[in-house]
Amino acid sequence: MIRFDALALAAAMAGASANVALAGDAPPPEIKMPEVSVQAAKGWYVRGDVGYAVNASRSDTTFRAYDPAGGDYDSGHFDSNRFGGDFSGGLGIGYQFNDLFRADVSGDFFTGDFNGRVSSDSSCSGGAGGTGCSTKARSSFKAGSLMVNGYVDLGTVAGFTPYVGAGLGATHVSWSSVNAVGSCVDGISGCAGAASVSTRYPGESDWRMTYALMAGVAYEIAPNVKVDLGYRFSHIAGGDMFGYSAADSAAGAGGTMGRDGALSRHEIRVGLRITTW
Repeated sequence: MIRFDALALAAAMAGASANVALAGDAPPPEIKMPEVSVQAAKGWYVRGDVGYAVNASRSDTTFRAYDPAGGDYDSGHFDSNRFGGDFSGGLGIGYQFNDLFRADVSGDFFTGDFNGRVSSDSSCSGGAGGTGCSTKARSSFKAGSLMVNGYVDLGTVAGFTPYVGAGLGATHVSWSSVNAVGSCVDGISGCAGAASVSTRYPGESDWRMTYALMAGVAYEIAPNVKVDLGYRFSHIAGGDMFGYSAADSAAGAGGTMGRDGALSRHEIRVGLRITTW
């Protein structure tokens, strides 16, 4: 009886050892991990921006005065000129090539006004000899730009993506008529009783070469939506501003009378970018 129990125990221990050996030879169980996909920054986007010009300046505004008596032209410039127009807006469509590079085509629109003054030792039209003339001129313009822009995104930290960029394109500037009012100024002779003289000069329009430099930072406020805060410097070449009055044209004047200088704008801009990836 005792002998049988001992043999049974030995057989059980041998079976257990065999099972452990077989388990040790078996391959480890396969552990399946969930797949994680990383979507690259690549695809189309649209953007909209509004801007405020903290500084806008032009170089000298020049003109060619016509003398009907001799048919001669005399070049001059405004003693002072001030350009206004602070706000702008734009829309664009672009493509993100990878995490670093993107480009877009954008259209921008802004308006402005002009106030200038020019003084002359010569009398105003119809004024008495020996008097001078001080002329104030006012006008306004509308401008639309079409730009091709490229950007370099400098990496994302805590959701913020700084960038730099540059753009090249053209701006169509359209001037309204320039209204000038000349007032007599006392000289050798007095201006007693002299009336002011108003003259209208037709506005001109043309396309001007434009370039821009940008820098800013974007932040993703929601999936596929980024808010953009940036600075933009733009430079618009000078061009035709106004033509000759009807009286000058009838007397033989031709061509463009006034030209405005190059316009430089320093803007703070805020916008939204909606992506498709």
